[in-house]
Amino acid sequence: MKKIGFITDPLEYFHIKKDTTLAMMLEVSRRGDEIYAMRMSDIGVSQDEVYARMDVIELHPDADSWFSVKKSVKQPLSALDLIWMRKDPPVDTAYIQATYLLERANEQGARILNRPSSLRDANEKLFTLWFPACCPETCVSASRTTILEFVAQHQEAVIKPLDQMGGRSIFRLKREDSNNAAIIDTVTDYQTRHVMVQRFIPDVMQGDKRVLMINGEPLPYALLRIPKPGDFRGNLAAGASSQGVELTDRDRWICEQVGPTLKEKGLYFVGLDIIGEYLTEINVTSPTGVRELDTYFNTNIAKKIFDSVM
Repeated sequence: MKKIGFITDPLEYFHIKKDTTLAMMLEVSRRGDEIYAMRMSDIGVSQDEVYARMDVIELHPDADSWFSVKKSVKQPLSALDLIWMRKDPPVDTAYIQATYLLERANEQGARILNRPSSLRDANEKLFTLWFPACCPETCVSASRTTILEFVAQHQEAVIKPLDQMGGRSIFRLKREDSNNAAIIDTVTDYQTRHVMVQRFIPDVMQGDKRVLMINGEPLPYALLRIPKPGDFRGNLAAGASSQGVELTDRDRWICEQVGPTLKEKGLYFVGLDIIGEYLTEINVTSPTGVRELDTYFNTNIAKKIFDSVM
């Protein structure tokens, strides 16, 4: 029996019909292995050993009470066979500090995915800059003037913070819109925080694809997330609908450009966001979409993940 750990947000907040981490936990349970759940705040160091207080949990089919705690233990992270870091953004100071502890645990023999140092280094927005041939025209700045110049050049753009998820604080900027300065000031916290600004891609109205990568290789299908009427954000958390689609030749080409770097960096399970012909984000912290794709294509992606990693 293997011991599989998960570092997550509080289990009580899981959306049990959609949560990818739960899909992974269910696969662990099907294999007859033990599930160890913990939060970032449970991790610490004592006498140079990275440990955590963790709960051994059991899963149940009851939607209102889907797990129970069998026992709670305090032990070194290296005592587990595998640990998944699945804490959702924001990638804030607490998150960064946790990656240092996890990196030290890695050096002490703990096997942690995705690689802690790469979670810290590969910002989900900025990491796309390493693949310029795949991306739309992009500006990264904290300057209102610079961002307004970029919008004037491209007519329309999307501005987004560098540390959020689920479509939070993402706005569409249009040339000559009197709200632009106020939006920029809000997202940059009055020109004190860098943001990413990308040329608006009209294809987003037909959907934003989530392509899942396992050890540098894509699944052959993607989750197309279609904005709700009156919105442009293809985020399920923002009310988008979804459907399953096959990858296009362009999708596969983008995956070929990105895949080797993901593998080199130990970014084992990753979600690429592709709008039209362009890569817009590389989600490395807690990519989602597994439950939806399993439903559309009658598959078990979590099994594929564990078959290839264990």
